[in-house]
Parts: sequence; C-alpha cells; structure tokens
Amino acid sequence: MSLCLLQSRTLLGLEAAAVTVEVHLANGLPSFTLVGLADTEVKEARERVRSALLNSGLEFPHNKRITVNLAPADLPKDSGRFDLPIAIGVLAASGQIDGRRLAGYEFAGELSLSGELRPVRGALATSLALHAGGVAARLVLPPGSAEEAALVPGAHVVRVRHLLDVVRHFAPSSEGAAPGEDGWAPLAASAPPPAACYPDLADVKGQAGARRALEIAAAGGHSLLMVGPPGSGKSMLAQRFTGLLPPMSVEEALESAAVASLAGRFALQHWSQRPTESPHHSASAVALVGGGSPPRPGEISLAHHGVLFLDELPEFPRAALEALREPLETGRITIARAARRSEFPARFQLVAAMNPCPCGWLGSARACRCSPEQVARYQGRLSGPLLDRIDLHVEVPAIAPGELLQAPAGEPSAPVQARCMAARERALQRQGKANHALQGAEIDAQAGLAAPASEFLRQVAARLGWSARSMHRVLKVARTIADLAASGGVELAHVAEAVQYRRALAMNA
Repeated sequence: MSLCLLQSRTLLGLEAAAVTVEVHLANGLPSFTLVGLADTEVKEARERVRSALLNSGLEFPHNKRITVNLAPADLPKDSGRFDLPIAIGVLAASGQIDGRRLAGYEFAGELSLSGELRPVRGALATSLALHAGGVAARLVLPPGSAEEAALVPGAHVVRVRHLLDVVRHFAPSSEGAAPGEDGWAPLAASAPPPAACYPDLADVKGQAGARRALEIAAAGGHSLLMVGPPGSGKSMLAQRFTGLLPPMSVEEALESAAVASLAGRFALQHWSQRPTESPHHSASAVALVGGGSPPRPGEISLAHHGVLFLDELPEFPRAALEALREPLETGRITIARAARRSEFPARFQLVAAMNPCPCGWLGSARACRCSPEQVARYQGRLSGPLLDRIDLHVEVPAIAPGELLQAPAGEPSAPVQARCMAARERALQRQGKANHALQGAEIDAQAGLAAPASEFLRQVAARLGWSARSMHRVLKVARTIADLAASGGVELAHVAEAVQYRRALAMNA
C-alpha cells in the first residue's frame, strides 16, 4: 500500500481541530515533501523522522518520492506534534506496519533522532476537546503528555515511549501487544487526589481591615486593590488570598489545566490547585492578554479560575492595564488577527497592589518627598474606567515595629475559607451565581435594599459623583457582606461598609 491516512490534531487556541495526515509513496526522483500550511517546526520533521526510522532499525524508503499532506490545508500547523503520525504514515505506506489497524487512533508526539518520544504541549487541551466533541478515538501520546490527557474523565489514552513500541503493536503479524507490554500502556482515566496547599493567612499579623477586605473578595468573587506604603504586607496578603477560595471542582480544574497545558506550563503536582499569576510590571499588553501567531494564552488566561496579582499597579504600561477592562467584565478574551481569531477563558480574580505615591510614604510615619502634582500624576496612571471595575479599594497602613513584634498570630486561613464558602453557597442557592457575576436587573432583584440603606447610598453616590457602574459594584459588595452575616436583605450597615471600600485612593490623594 503506497497511501496511508491517519488522524492527529492541531491546536487553535483551546480548540483541537482534526488533521488528516496523508502519506503517499510514489516512484520518481527521491524526495520528502511536506504540504498543508506547515510551520518551520513541522517541516523540520523530515529530518527527525528519517533519523528516527534509521536509528530504530527500520527501513526508510530512500528511493521513493514521499509526499505528506496535512489536511485541511487552510489550518496552520505548528510544533513537533506531527513527528509521530508522519513516521507511522511512512511505515504504513511502505508496508512495514498494518495501516488498516490505525483506524480509531489519533497520534501526537515529537521524535528524537533515536526514536524516543518527547512530550508535546496541549495534550490535556486536546483530550478535553475530544471529550467535549464526543469523539471516542484513542490518543497515542508520549510519556508526560499521556498522563495529562488521562485526567479527562472517559478519555482513552495510550502511553508509548519509543517509536518501536508503536511498530510492534501495529506490525502485520501482531494482533496488538498486551496492555503494559513493550511500552504500549493504556492509561486509566483517573485524576490524582487534590493536594492543594497554599500559604496560611495566620502569617499576617494585624491588618484587620485588609483581612476583612480579602474575606469579602473571596466570598463574592470580587476584585481588590490594596494601597499602602512599602512593607505594609500587601504582597503577603495577596499571596494568601488563593487559600481563601473554595476548592476547585473537576470541571474548573480541567479548564485551568487545559490552558496551562496549552502554554506548556502544566504539572501534575499542581492539579486542582488554583493558579496565582504574578507578572512583572514590565509585562506588555500581549503578555497579559495573549497574542502571537498562532495566538497563545496570556497571564489572564493562565490565571483562569485563580488569581491574577498585579504588584506595583501604576508601573504597568497603560495599554496593558486598559486591556484588562473587557476580561474583567466578560471572563473571556478574544485575540483577533488577520488570518485567525481565537478565544481564551479569563475568569480570574484581580488582586492589585500599589503605593500611594512615587516614594511610597504618603500618609505614613515617614515623611513623603512627593509634591501634590507628583502624587496626582502617579495615581492618574490608573484610568477611571479601570478603577470603576475594581470592586474593593482598601488601605493597608504600615504596622508599628512594637505592634508587629507583640501581636499574636492572625486567624488561620481554614476558618476564613469556611465562612467564605458558606457565603458563596448562600449566593448560589439564591441566584445560581456568585455576587460579582450579577448583571443589570439581577442586582436590584437580589440586593433587597432596605429603605434607609437605599437613601444612604443615593446620598453618597451624589456627593462623590459615582458612575452607575460604581453604584452597582457597591451593591454587589454589600450583598456579599450581607451573605457573610447570613442576612436575607442588605441593611444600612452592609452598605456603609461597602462604601468604605471605594475611598482608599481618595483619602490618600
């Protein structure tokens, strides 16, 4: 048989589009041609496949004209994931393995020159796409990638270590190797037990106001901005915020891990742990939201179902910060290019930190060296529309050395997390979603403001010149505070506390 067809996948964002690898051997001048919009990494497969076949003791058809087509031709293909299917196609077309038995299998893997198989990125995303599409094919993957793909419930995954393991399984005289023999090892679809471990909030001494804001943010899914001088504990609080969030469900863990797998950053030991991404303030807009050709996920997508911590917020480029506005509202980011459009999930919780002024000491015990113009210019780097989308603004003051040394350990994360989970459960039973996700008429329907609370909020909004978005943010935060207090309606005290969490920058200015 001089023609062989087998199946693989190419990654387009989180989608895994089907690719048919067609290998044809013909008489003529010897050549090895790859067609089908293949990237440079894919075209280099010609040399890897040739060396892997020869070093594995297999026959390479030097006297044939080899044509490999990756169909459909209009889909871009990248990475070394097509090495294994191309090698198998050459072997089947030359009669060294039985090509008829390749039906029902999909292959991906990068070949070393010795024939060993190396992991490829996006294995979990590929398996998840197959599961979502109801495709019952068996995935044949290298070690490392196979364990990722097997995390998806119902997945049919086979781990192979060497090209010869595939040859033995599909040899014409073989009925299929026994499970676990010769490196051909079917993997059961099972996830390791969750072993999430986060820094404990008990390490933070004092800062009762900031701890309360963290609890409200975790209970309602709200975004948070902390303003305070250097060394006041902003980074410590942010690093412990993830431990206050509820444990990840299997669906959330799969979605988060699929994005990490797409970027080549997934590790089995991090399964079911909520990610915390902390990009440096020199990060560009593309690094934050994603981009490139083909598009890759950015930091906001890698923080999906987790936390995005932006320290030194005003130091980030203005374009990068403004790019966060849409994902904060929608939970998704669309990367549009001339030839391709990709959509990535970005349902993250934003936790940001900043100094009140360029020197950092405004409002603290140390003397501030900044003029009012410098302070206004520094705080003005954050646009009004971006600040409007951050629910909680909290001041984190410096702690006196004597208080820091004598203060007892703070409340641990476990009881705070229990209160946050109870408040979230009340919101889910009432409205089917977390409070931060309420939109439009849902906010008025679920807030249930008492008359004094409504009048108080109206007066505050008029005096401070709030936008409609700011008022809605305060209402959602007040609803979360009421849930933490197990209150059916939103009372005046809840609204008054929520109002205090939008005045940190105003007080420092």
